[in-house]
Amino acid sequence: MPEAVYLTINEHKICVKLEKNSAVEALVQLLKQGDITYTASDYGGFEKVGSLGHTIPHSDVQMTTQAGDVILYNGDQIVLFYGSNSWRYTKLGRMQGISMTELKDVLTKSKTITVKISLN
Repeated sequence: MPEAVYLTINEHKICVKLEKNSAVEALVQLLKQGDITYTASDYGGFEKVGSLGHTIPHSDVQMTTQAGDVILYNGDQIVLFYGSNSWRYTKLGRMQGISMTELKDVLTKSKTITVKISLN
């Protein structure tokens, strides 16, 4: 299983270091069939959320997220955090190689963004 996947948002390609859990395993299996592209919208002033287009296993636990976290919500929503929130989620991974200032700029440039998830 790969240690990372990539998010492409506009011209920004961001590496996501993956967690080890059944949700990540299922996501990687989907990505082996092809890239996943979805639209994410602002929610709460601290995250972008959008439908994965598939439901994958989730094992939600209470946590406090941080900017840079990539989270699965309800088994079918991908949440990209540029702020923090406490809720029951399944963590998929953490964005690498991008400052929190740059991340917030990329995620808040417009109300909705197109996100591509890929294996490379």
